[in-house]
Order: sequence, then structure tokens, then C-alpha cells
Amino acid sequence: MNTIEKPKMGLQGLKAHFLTDLTSGFLVFLLALPLSLGIAKASGFPAAMGVLTAIIGGLFTVFFKVSELSIKGPAAGLITISAAAVLEFGGGTHGWQIVCALIVVMAFLQIIMGLLKLGSLSDFFPHSAVHGMLAAIGIIIIAKQIPVLLGDDPTLYKGEGPIALLLDIPKFVLHSHWHIAVIGVVGLIIMFVMPRFKVKFINKIPAPMLVLLVAVPLTIIWHFKQTEPEYSLVAIGDFWGSLAINADFSEIATFAFWKYVIMFLFVSTLESLLTVKAIDSLDPYKRQSNYNGDLIGQGAGNVISGLFGGLPMISEVVRSSANIGFGAKTKWSNFFQGVFLLLAMIFIIPLIELIPNAALAAMLIYAGYRLAAPREFIHTYKVGKEQLVIFLITVIVTLAEDLLLGILAGILVKFIFHLANGVSFSNLFSARGEIIDVDGTSTLVVEDAAVFSNLISFKKKLSTIPDQNNVVIDFEKSKLVDHSFMSFIHNYQNEKREMGITCEIIGLENHKPFSSHPLATHKLNK
Repeated sequence: MNTIEKPKMGLQGLKAHFLTDLTSGFLVFLLALPLSLGIAKASGFPAAMGVLTAIIGGLFTVFFKVSELSIKGPAAGLITISAAAVLEFGGGTHGWQIVCALIVVMAFLQIIMGLLKLGSLSDFFPHSAVHGMLAAIGIIIIAKQIPVLLGDDPTLYKGEGPIALLLDIPKFVLHSHWHIAVIGVVGLIIMFVMPRFKVKFINKIPAPMLVLLVAVPLTIIWHFKQTEPEYSLVAIGDFWGSLAINADFSEIATFAFWKYVIMFLFVSTLESLLTVKAIDSLDPYKRQSNYNGDLIGQGAGNVISGLFGGLPMISEVVRSSANIGFGAKTKWSNFFQGVFLLLAMIFIIPLIELIPNAALAAMLIYAGYRLAAPREFIHTYKVGKEQLVIFLITVIVTLAEDLLLGILAGILVKFIFHLANGVSFSNLFSARGEIIDVDGTSTLVVEDAAVFSNLISFKKKLSTIPDQNNVVIDFEKSKLVDHSFMSFIHNYQNEKREMGITCEIIGLENHKPFSSHPLATHKLNK
């Protein structure tokens, strides 16, 4: 039984944990400021709009039933969609304002999803396809930021897709501005080397902030404002004068508008819900978030952000995990990081405009690497060869076409694998099984296939079990149990154990796993 006393919440939590949440909020602010600037610029938005998004995510969303330890703000995972959407609508100010409008529409759909209690829909998507989507996004981020890191003229790579950008790396090296490139490469080294340091004093400084502590003095020493092109430094301009209703709904009747609404809705919702789940697992107090409440809060924040020119916000994994590491207790840490960001935009804009874009590119390349690191490919292979095929198909189609087609291709391949392994088409979407209650123990007898596409139905069955009952999940009659379902059922087992409830998984003795990984797909031996 988990006996750790959970922190107070609401205004009581603010009073009880003021100092720890204030400290964590300040440290997250040091991380969020440069990342928000870089994400906005890479997305085709004015750089300051990334900070505006994070301010709204901190000051506004905390008043909803959002996750206690997640940090709301712009995310690297949405860069590719944002940048493509801005270009689709003509680029520049006009393109940015059209995208702001579709963010507002997307946000209202998020609120509706939350009100309809559709937060569990993230369970529908197979893990291998989701990870493939994120890996593809990581590769695209890296490809787009390499010429920025090297200080290349933006006209040199304007309009190029990710594959063309990767093929043009030799050209980018030849045309690089060496002062800018030095700052970019040094920043990249810091981002990759810092996590390996075991010195406590150094580890307390967020790596992006250390990059700025090196980069900004170099821009002053090398007189960037006088000697380097305008594109080399962050441009904030008249931030407070630009705060207005910036959303332009003139393209709302077009197919392209709604295509990007769907893409934003799908990726931002899915990535945010997956982050909340991950942060719940890291929460030392084992609190379970209200996914529908978090979705409503995120949607409300996105309405405000989109109207005023900001990016779409999500529960961002890097800042959220750092928030836990810094000792945050409640969602007031998110509020405080919003306060510090607001103060930065009031008092230190001239200093912010000394940040070189190459330094921000280094941070984004590192963020992209975390999404597409070789370990992601290796881990997927260890789970099963068929998972690697789904993963790679998703990556390739996303790089060649777009994100929506990529995830659809991954899901289609997953369906083909299941049908080839004897799952009937009707069973793909229906949960076949029953719950038997005997002496305070509820047994879920799973029949036929238990796969990602009928997981939501099985979750509904499990939700009917009384909280105090012990649980047995019996797979003896199941033909196939896929990786996504195995992952869910093991997480479910751990949650029950945290509550002091026995949860036993039985009946897999006659199933053959597709690999030695404990969460591999299991198929019944005939």
C-alpha cells in the first residue's frame, strides 16, 4: 500500500508548498525561455509568440483540472506541422495569422473532446506507430535546424523538405558563417555533454541556460549586431504593441484549413496525453491525472493562445520531467514559471535579442535527437521485428509525405499484421470477454484478440470492477495479445499494486511471444 502523504492542492497547496514550487518554477523558466523562442521561430511564428504561449500555459491553465506536475507550453513535436501550415497559407504575417485561427478552432474541438470524456482515445493508437511518428518529427526538426545552426542564409534552403535538407548538408557546411557556426556547434556540444556530467553544481544549471551563458557574451564580443546578418539574432520587436487579436479566419472554408486543424488536433492531443501519462508514472506521489480535465484546460489555453498569436500548447515532456526533478509538488510550479516568463518579457527584451538563433538551433537539434535517438529504433526492434516494420513505415511515409499519412500508414500495417495472424476484422474493434466476480476477486476472461484497436472497449470493462476487488486477467482463451495491449495491462497491474490491490496476469503459458521482450506480442500456439 502506498502510504506517502500526497501534497495539498489548490490554494492550500500554494500556501503549503510555496517555496518548493517557486524554486522549481524559476528553474523551469530558465529552461522554457530559450526553448519557447526557438520553437516559435522554427514554427514560422514570431519568436516572442513562443514565450506568450508558455505564459498563457502557466498563468491560465492551472485554474483547470490539469495534471499537477506537467508544464504547458509550445512543443518541438508540433514544429513540423506549424511550419508547413504557415507556408501553406503564404508565409509571413498572413500565414502566421491564418494558423492562429486554425489553432483556435482546434482548441474548441479539444474542449469538446474533454467534455465528451474522450481523453482515453489516445489508447487507440499503436505504440510502434506513435513512436515512429515522434521519431520522424525528430528527424525533421534536425534537418530543418542544421542550416540555422551553421548560420546559412535562409534563402539557401527555403521551401526544402526534410529529405532535401539532409542531402544538402555539404552545401550548408560550405556556405556557413563561421562565427555563427562556432556558437551553434559549441551549443550543441554543451547540450549533448551536459547530461553526462555528474557534478551536482553543474547539473543544477539547465543545459539550455548554460548555452545562453556562453552564446550571448560571444555575440557581444564578436559584435553580431554590427557584423552578422539580421537573421543571426532573435528578433522580438514591439512585443507588447503586437498583442492583439491576431487570428485570421478568412480561410476557414478551405480544405487546407481543416486538414491542418485535424493534424494539430491529432498530434497535440495525442502527444500531450501521452506526456501526462508519462509524468504520472514519474510522480513520486503516484497521483493519477484527470485526462479529460487536462484536455479541457489545454484546449482553453489554446483558445487564448491562438487568438493572441501564440502557438499550440501541450503538456511538454522535457519541461515537465525537469519540473519533477526540480522538486515541484503542485501545478503552482507551472504558474510560477509563467510569472517569471512574463517578467522577462517586461524587463529583459533587449537582453533576449542578443540570443543567437544558432544557439536555439542547437537546443532544438538536441530535442529532435531525443525523439529520434538510435535507442528508439533498437528498443522497437527488441520488442519485435513486426514492431520495427510498423515503426519504420511510419517514419518513412511521414518524411516522404506528411505526418497524418505517416501515422495512418503505421496503423494500416498494424492491422495487416493482425489480420495475417488470424484476427477477424470484426474482432479488431470489439472486446470479446467477460468479467466473473467471485469472493471479492474479479476475473476478466479475454477471448479472441486483445489488440490496440479494441483496447478502449476492454478498458471500459475493467472500469466496472469495484475499486476494492482484487483483479485477475486471464488470457487463456485469447488468440493474440499485441504489444500495445501488453503495455497497457502491465501499467494497469502496477497502478493496482500502488493502490494495495492484487492484480494477476495468467493464461499466457501457451502463447508464443514474438521476442524475448516482456511486452512483446503473444500469439496462442495451436
